Amino acid sequence: MGRELVLNLLTKDAKVVALDINQIGLGETAKLAADKGSNLSVHVIDITDRCAVEQLAARIISEQGFVDGLINNAGIIQPFVRVNDLGYDMIDRVMKVNFYGTLYLIKSFLPHLLTRSEAHIVDISSMGGFLPVPGQTIYGASKAAVKLLTEGLHSELSGTNVRVTVVFPGGVRTNIMSNSGLGDRISSSTGGAQKILSAGKAAAMIIDGMEQNRYRVLVGKDAKMMDLLYRLNPAYAAGLIAKKMRALLPSK
Repeated sequence: MGRELVLNLLTKDAKVVALDINQIGLGETAKLAADKGSNLSVHVIDITDRCAVEQLAARIISEQGFVDGLINNAGIIQPFVRVNDLGYDMIDRVMKVNFYGTLYLIKSFLPHLLTRSEAHIVDISSMGGFLPVPGQTIYGASKAAVKLLTEGLHSELSGTNVRVTVVFPGGVRTNIMSNSGLGDRISSSTGGAQKILSAGKAAAMIIDGMEQNRYRVLVGKDAKMMDLLYRLNPAYAAGLIAKKMRALLPSK
């Protein structure tokens, strides 16, 4: 989805700086973007390294002259196991990438964003950030933290030139599932891959929400439906997801 966000922004003549820990993935994105002009620069970085993030942010601002927007899309999921069976090393990794990585980037760029005439922060949470998904409880907790962080920023920055948007994707066809060995299993248990939104469509919805200065963006019919259902009856909604996900959990 990050790649599609980059390509979408480039079609709008935006200057884009893409950050990723995966050098090969960044190179592939740069190749795909080559026919869209020379408005893309890429940097390899581990966003869990606060000092490295701070140094790179300062470098980017110096080289580009200004930054008007920040989209925090990086994220990982956990192995599909219960909290009781999840090691602290994986718990730390998920929280560091999903929450602290987002926080480090915000803290590094926000002072500069506040100097701009108009700026925007977009944080990608998840449908799992407001609705519990068994087997992804720590992932959900990290994305719930992103949700509250973003909403808190929205309130704190009210009256400033910095707009803030939180995004809740539902099922989106991205590498985050296949890299965890969950793609086919999730698709079969949730009604088939044809119902999962493409990354390109998801990216277009996110950029559209950013351009409209929306408070929150629900990406996909599943996210919209479950958001409504969870508001009306949280216990029923949680039970519904638990039933759908039961087949993915190892036997007790």
